[in-house]
Amino acid sequence: MGFFADSLNRIQPSATIAVSTKARQLKAQGRDIISLSAGEPDFDTPENIKEAAIRAMKEGKTKYTDVDGIPELKAAIVEKFKRENGLEYKTSQVTVGTGGKQVLYNALMATINPGDEVVIPAPCWVSYADIVLLGGGKPVFVPCRLEDGYKLKPEALDRAITPRTKWFIFNSPCNPTGAAYSRDEVKALTDVLLRHPHVWVLSDDMYEHLLYDGHEFWTPAQVEPNLYDRTLTMNGLSKAYCMTGWRLGYGAGPEPLIKAMCKLQSQSTSNPSSITQWAAVEALTGPQDFIERNNKVFVQRRDLVVSMLNQARGIKCPKPEGAFYVYPSCEELIGKTTPKGVKINNDEDFVTALLDEEGVACVHGAAFAMSPFFRISYATSTELLEEACKRIQRFCASLT
Repeated sequence: MGFFADSLNRIQPSATIAVSTKARQLKAQGRDIISLSAGEPDFDTPENIKEAAIRAMKEGKTKYTDVDGIPELKAAIVEKFKRENGLEYKTSQVTVGTGGKQVLYNALMATINPGDEVVIPAPCWVSYADIVLLGGGKPVFVPCRLEDGYKLKPEALDRAITPRTKWFIFNSPCNPTGAAYSRDEVKALTDVLLRHPHVWVLSDDMYEHLLYDGHEFWTPAQVEPNLYDRTLTMNGLSKAYCMTGWRLGYGAGPEPLIKAMCKLQSQSTSNPSSITQWAAVEALTGPQDFIERNNKVFVQRRDLVVSMLNQARGIKCPKPEGAFYVYPSCEELIGKTTPKGVKINNDEDFVTALLDEEGVACVHGAAFAMSPFFRISYATSTELLEEACKRIQRFCASLT
């Protein structure tokens, strides 16, 4: 009998973290590497948020807090949901975790029994399926085609639901595609969910504020109030507030679910950092104007990357509505050979050879449950993006 838990064999390490780590190692060895693998804004955390953290330290707010968040932060979260999403919650319906990933993890671990199914539109963020598998559940991927703007069709959702379905995970704007759903598109999906009262909705709104070209944000419980009692609406500060390293996520939903998640957290990490929580109060209640400023830069970068990738031989890159990723197809390059003699059999071969031969790190589509594609994060400087895209063009042109 092995020493390690069988459940560990069901999961893989995070592919995005693995690629970022490899890129850092190659850089440390002196290689000229441009990493477009991490979902992390290159903008610094706004000064007022940093100042709030320093103030909290100086005021001695450095002790343990309530397991799932200080009352002041929960109140700020309640106000945020009301102000921005038209959703009314009590503080007892709010949970705060160490990053959005912990909130998702707590929700799934607290509810999944062996054999339970979780419907996940693919391509999707790398961790959803592994967390489901760790809990003994079964991820059910529903492919969303490039031709449909990588958006889930209501009839495909309907077909995927069975008596064993426990959750439907919804992520808009989406990581890895940047696809964002309009109100009507969300409504078409919530109409399906109303016909299946046993299915709960986990809405991952992490990229809510990263929307471009006049697109408006909508979350399922807002569009369909009849789903309120079986929806966990999750969000966090990493992306729009440029607070990836601070580790703070939050969610709101029915009280019994929030209590169960708190129970789990009390036996794992306990409270998120007290300092981060006070910084988060300032983030949610302070000035928000920097978000729009940052978004203008993201739009310029998106347009640059989409244009340059579509000029690369064999690459098809749709223009996303939100987040800071593009998810191009490399289908036309499968079967070709690199100048170093490496045959490209799949998208993982493509990104591995691109890193090896041109020093550009991105993540293969298989990591997001849909091939043959790859993900590029354009949350890095315009100069680096331009150089990276030139290298990708050169690489694609060199394949025979």
